[in-house]
Amino acid sequence: MRLWSLHPKYLDRAGLIAAWREGLLAKKVLDGQTKGYTRHPQLLRFQECSDTELAIDEYLHVICDEAETRHYAFNRSKLSKRKSCGQIVITDGQLAYEWQHLRTKLQQRAPEAYKFWLAETVCQPHPLFTVKKGGIAPWERLK
Repeated sequence: MRLWSLHPKYLDRAGLIAAWREGLLAKKVLDGQTKGYTRHPQLLRFQECSDTELAIDEYLHVICDEAETRHYAFNRSKLSKRKSCGQIVITDGQLAYEWQHLRTKLQQRAPEAYKFWLAETVCQPHPLFTVKKGGIAPWERLK
């Protein structure tokens, strides 16, 4: 499971679809609708929020927004009504790690997207996240 901290505009088609599916799985886990993945480290950021359902839904609404700009049909009715939940803090080190991780994936599976984003050295975070100085998050599984 990968819940990207970076803005979904950087994701290629396969990445955006995977973000939606994995986000929906995370939603089920956070809502207690499944027994698997309950200790997955990618969920920690959301579990620390006062309203986990609102946080994961806002995360997914942004994924849906990006899908709509590309004329994809993601089913927004799976989410609660859009409502602000505040922001989740991530570090610039985590964002940089994810940016490099995504660029490696794009180079392999979507060379045109890789070339398009090649000049961008710093990426924007997903709008749910606010960035502070720091290293890679302790929950990240390094490769």
